[in-house]
Amino acid sequence: MNFGKTKTEFKVGIFVFIAIIILFIFVLLIGDFKNTISAYKVTFIFNFINGVKVGAPVRFAGVDVGQVRHINIVASQETNNTKVEIVAYIRKGVHIPEDSEVWVNTLGLLGEKYIEIMPGKNYANFLGENAMIIGNNPLPMHEFGELAKSIATKLDQSMNDIKTLTNSISSFTQNLDDGLTKIKNKEGTLGKLLYDDSLYKQLEELVVDIRKHPWKLLVKPREKSAEPKSPKK
Repeated sequence: MNFGKTKTEFKVGIFVFIAIIILFIFVLLIGDFKNTISAYKVTFIFNFINGVKVGAPVRFAGVDVGQVRHINIVASQETNNTKVEIVAYIRKGVHIPEDSEVWVNTLGLLGEKYIEIMPGKNYANFLGENAMIIGNNPLPMHEFGELAKSIATKLDQSMNDIKTLTNSISSFTQNLDDGLTKIKNKEGTLGKLLYDDSLYKQLEELVVDIRKHPWKLLVKPREKSAEPKSPKK
């Protein structure tokens, strides 16, 4: 067995492996340098980013224009809150109006999070190198749950109100039907008035009598004495 040849091959293998690693790092550095030269830096400020990661795409009007390079958590003692800074590199030649809206969006229902920029209308001023823009915070999942619970509660309350209103309408309809039935059966004042000829005739006679003797409307009828008068001696 030739141990010297084996040792030489081992050294050559290590040298080739190290050379490949160096070449790989060199390519990455060149690519990073190229991206830095052909892009400008923009910082997005959020309170909550819902899982955005380094390397996530940045889209402008739905088109990939950049990439998230750094994510920094900044705690402010002056405002007593915590902000998240997303540092992204935007491809040069992409002009983003200063009044654009920035959102955290999702690829699909449960897909990768990315930065979405909706174009503004101020095309006189654009974001430049080291620009900073405030993003719109996404809604956390627990707030989705609370919102769904609130909607369900209000919906249940509305259904109860509708049920109560339906019962009230049903009760009113039943009472109305009972009233019409009583009228048809000549029951009650209205039923007797509409169907009983004797009551109608009495009213007619009363009206005729009042027309003949209108003074009766002005005369107060005498009250009957509660106790009979004693006979004179």
